[in-house]
Amino acid sequence: MGLVPHSVWSKGTVWQFVTYLFLHANVLHLFFNLYSLWVFGRDVENQWGRTAFCRYYLVTGIGAGVFHALVTPHSLVPTIGASGAVMGVLTAFAILFPDKDITLLLFFIFPVRMRAKTMALIFGGLSLFSGVMGSPDRIAHFAHLGGMLVGIIYLKKEFLFSFFRNRFIRRRWQNERKKKNEQAGIQETIDRILDKVNAVGMPNLSRSERRELKKASKRMRRIQ
Repeated sequence: MGLVPHSVWSKGTVWQFVTYLFLHANVLHLFFNLYSLWVFGRDVENQWGRTAFCRYYLVTGIGAGVFHALVTPHSLVPTIGASGAVMGVLTAFAILFPDKDITLLLFFIFPVRMRAKTMALIFGGLSLFSGVMGSPDRIAHFAHLGGMLVGIIYLKKEFLFSFFRNRFIRRRWQNERKKKNEQAGIQETIDRILDKVNAVGMPNLSRSERRELKKASKRMRRIQ
């Protein structure tokens, strides 16, 4: 059930992109992932709601595994743990609350205070450096980096979708308002001429007034 890149590409064990998220090496590994998920995930979940948060968590977790498998396609070493998804959640937290202060324990002893966006950049830089340099710590740094990258792409897509949707709604509202204003102007012209008809009769309208009434009626029908 662990993610083995060589197995995925040679044997088609694609379910490992999901199952590896729910396996951990030991209780300490599980504890740190759960603790990190609680620290960064609760504010994100409160902002988005449970369904959207769970969807994002799974997308970044699976995306982290895919990225790791693409970068290390011949690896026979199983990868397990939810760290990629947690890094995706950290990325969302940093984007939603970039200036929020976070206190980390350096070497589990020294408290270090920094902004969320700074912490995300440091974590991303360390993951990239360790992955490229081949860190011997047995940590899948490319999975961490993949979770962050997929999180950024996912949120960018959501931002663009919301942006264009809002533009469409705004343009549609503007068109409706323009249509109503035009209808009001035409109706005012029609009412003015009809008031004169009621006062003096249709035969007493000038040629230009009759032409204006006919033109206004056609425009009203076309708009409606």
